Amino acid sequence: MAIKLALAAFVLVASLGAFIATRPDHFRVERNAHVQAPPDVVFALINDLREYDAWTPYRFELAPGLSKTFEGPATGPGARYTWVGGKAGDGRMTIEESRPGELVALKLEFFTPFTATNQAFFTLTPEEGGTRVSWSIEGPNTLVGKAMSLVANMDTFIGKDFEKGLANLDAAATRRLASAGSTSTVQ
Repeated sequence: MAIKLALAAFVLVASLGAFIATRPDHFRVERNAHVQAPPDVVFALINDLREYDAWTPYRFELAPGLSKTFEGPATGPGARYTWVGGKAGDGRMTIEESRPGELVALKLEFFTPFTATNQAFFTLTPEEGGTRVSWSIEGPNTLVGKAMSLVANMDTFIGKDFEKGLANLDAAATRRLASAGSTSTVQ
């Protein structure tokens, strides 16, 4: 009887492992929103990693025991934001590409509690009354990610965070416009 149970358990684990292996090797999550500010205002909030906590849904300043450092130029390619400690784990964001009013591309590296390297993109498109902002992230789907996707895929896991972040970005851009006396014009 024990041999039959062991064999059944082995078949079940092997079948589950085979199914997990068939999950996609790559993931991509994207959300879009209208921000009621011109592209230059929105771009300034994204292209300066020191502004990140003004709108991100990942409020790292709220994590006890967390330290943050900024390295490289203040804005644009080479600007780096590193966080260590607390419940947020350890990681780093580095701006790899920056086109004023159009695009900010970031390399995201996570070191603990898990390791991963992903790409994030903010694409800005002028539209009537403001800017269409597309926030996306993509990367390899590791074995752990594939297994987790059986319960909740990456879109479910971070999609709502992106929606909240884009709403926060809209609010931050609106505050920026108000404090600047609306010197920028909405297209």
